[in-house]
Amino acid sequence: MLIVGNTPLTIDELVSVARKRERVTLSENAIELMKNSRIWVEKILESEAPIYGINTGFGELSKIFIPHDQRERLQRNLILSHCTGVGERLPEDICRAIMLLSINSLSKGYSGIRPEIVEGIATLLNNDIYPMIPCKGSVGSSGDLAPLAHMASVLLGEGMVVVSDKEVPSAPVLEGLGIKPLALGGKEGLALINGTQVMTAIAALTCYDAMRLMKTADIAAALSLEALQGTRTAFDPRIAMIRPHLGQEITAKNILALTQDSKIVAHHAQCDKVQDAYSLRCISQVHGASKDALRRVIETVSIELNSVTDNPLVMADTGDVISGGNFHGQPIALVMDYLKIALSEIANISERRISRLVDRKLSDLPAFLTAYPGVNSGFMILQYTAASLVSENKVLAHPASVDSIPTSANQEDHVSMGTIASRQAREILDNVQYVIAIEMLAAAQGVDFLKPATPGAGTQAAHLMVRSLVSHLDEDRALHPDIMTIKNAILDERILNAAERTVGELLL
Repeated sequence: MLIVGNTPLTIDELVSVARKRERVTLSENAIELMKNSRIWVEKILESEAPIYGINTGFGELSKIFIPHDQRERLQRNLILSHCTGVGERLPEDICRAIMLLSINSLSKGYSGIRPEIVEGIATLLNNDIYPMIPCKGSVGSSGDLAPLAHMASVLLGEGMVVVSDKEVPSAPVLEGLGIKPLALGGKEGLALINGTQVMTAIAALTCYDAMRLMKTADIAAALSLEALQGTRTAFDPRIAMIRPHLGQEITAKNILALTQDSKIVAHHAQCDKVQDAYSLRCISQVHGASKDALRRVIETVSIELNSVTDNPLVMADTGDVISGGNFHGQPIALVMDYLKIALSEIANISERRISRLVDRKLSDLPAFLTAYPGVNSGFMILQYTAASLVSENKVLAHPASVDSIPTSANQEDHVSMGTIASRQAREILDNVQYVIAIEMLAAAQGVDFLKPATPGAGTQAAHLMVRSLVSHLDEDRALHPDIMTIKNAILDERILNAAERTVGELLL
């Protein structure tokens, strides 16, 4: 059980709730903080002083004062009118992460929302009811309005939920579980939708997966180094010592650990090759730079996980209600654009290694990694697939954050597009996983041809894991199933775990 409100939320905790269905509850301190901020909202509702979002309209309509008898309707209408998302629905793990982040932000007591509303989100989460949230429709300011409105609508008994992978109306589902729809008071509808929880949820899960993928990319690169009979010289720690980027240093250590005691490397130590191509020689510089970028992204995302991104903010100690711009997604937009580039580069250099593996003029291996070329095409078209994915990433890596289209009649005249950046980073991550899977297959095939010489301890463990899942390619067959099998082994960390059981935890 995760108690929200006692300590800062971590990415690992978010993953436990999003993917392992860990239950959540609010701390007593969080409940008290929300009660205290709500007191001030109730006082404002009794007065005639116009305060944005509490007794006024929204955005360009903020100049319109809302009378007492219309304020509950105002909040309900806000939610319903903002349910304008389009596109495929977000997957379950992202929806659960969104709900957790909403709970975490609102529980800090700066949003003027009643505890029972936040507890309502926790009830849905703990009962595995998650809203149907279309993936498109947010410009990233004021927060993730449209997607969060779809989440909030379920609390009202409106909108759709996903049950057994089917979209069904929420009201009968809530009724079946004995959960009563909630009525929103002043400020509460705005508090529920005026935040960055969608872009941050996608960002956090992408960061988590990117950490594992970058380690696995080191394993694939090390296996390619073996298959291409490269040298370990380029990973001499003295090289990183005089250019002390952390990512470069730890990547070199990973490659050395994985290829330790390699009979393949030892067998070719005295060959006439002066130095390797950049895609081998510069693994630590390229992979390392992407790891350094990921660390910067994680730092920003971790701050955002525990931030209050509502507007206006209610200061319970003084009663001040302050309008500001914490809903603006620029911090997430910029770093997720950065991560898009960092992930794309992992695939770019991987594809170059794949290309070398299939080219007999560069690899000293059979053409297209088949013992019977001509009648067999071998791994020829796998490189095409990798090239396609890498090219697609180049388009997706264009920064979303450089664009801004004014909204709400120019009241909201600069927006972040942060949710687009997060979604694109997620899509790039998926493409990179495919490319690394292809490199694993090609490198394992190349190592097969070098027998009886064996790779290093870590690369051999990875090679054996690949071979336990996919057989050596003797005759042409459909390779789509092989790609999917190895991609799944990357996702569930079987390849990473196999290597780490042998050489210890790889560095990131």
